[in-house]
Amino acid sequence: MSIDERPIPFQYQFYAGAIAGISEILTMYPLDVVKTRIQLQVGSGSSGEYKGVVDCFTKIVKNEGPATLYRGISAPILMEAPKRAIKFAANDEWGKFWKNVFGVEKLNQSLAILNGACAGATESFVVVPFELVKIRLQDKSKASMYSGPIDVLMKTVKNEGILALYNGLEATLWRHIVWNAGYFGVIFQVRDMLPKAKDKTQKTINDLVGGMIGGIV
Repeated sequence: MSIDERPIPFQYQFYAGAIAGISEILTMYPLDVVKTRIQLQVGSGSSGEYKGVVDCFTKIVKNEGPATLYRGISAPILMEAPKRAIKFAANDEWGKFWKNVFGVEKLNQSLAILNGACAGATESFVVVPFELVKIRLQDKSKASMYSGPIDVLMKTVKNEGILALYNGLEATLWRHIVWNAGYFGVIFQVRDMLPKAKDKTQKTINDLVGGMIGGIV
């Protein structure tokens, strides 16, 4: 097996993905809060509480304090590690499964896309409960009902049943299926187009370039 054909070690994918994911959450979470508030507000335009992104951001900071922009952030941060672990582990296992089904020894573009779609579907079952917790903590009208992420989980299960944690699963499934199919498909294509790695350093560079372009696309 050539250097280019060797899969990226799982632990490298996991740690690199987790660090990148948590960094993204810390940077982008306030915008996620603003987006959720605007989506959940009653009325629109002049009748809505918020007139736009800047207005929403300003009113949250002025009326509720800057810390509100990070309310509920523990849920996505706690989700990031298991989400990444399941994404990459599932991609590897689905790869073995589909290669066996189709009787091929090496991954190709079509299988890379199929693997990514299956990994995205698998990942969704971990993501949905965490996102439900996050959104309920971000929702101004429900914020006073909960003291934190664990309280959201306990009250949701007690009052609505455990299946309520998976409200919105269908939409999340489609989002992660499409995104991961594109992500892993692009990574495979980019790595295939780059010059063949002659050593581990070049392979690492190829992997980083592929991952970066896959994430951007």
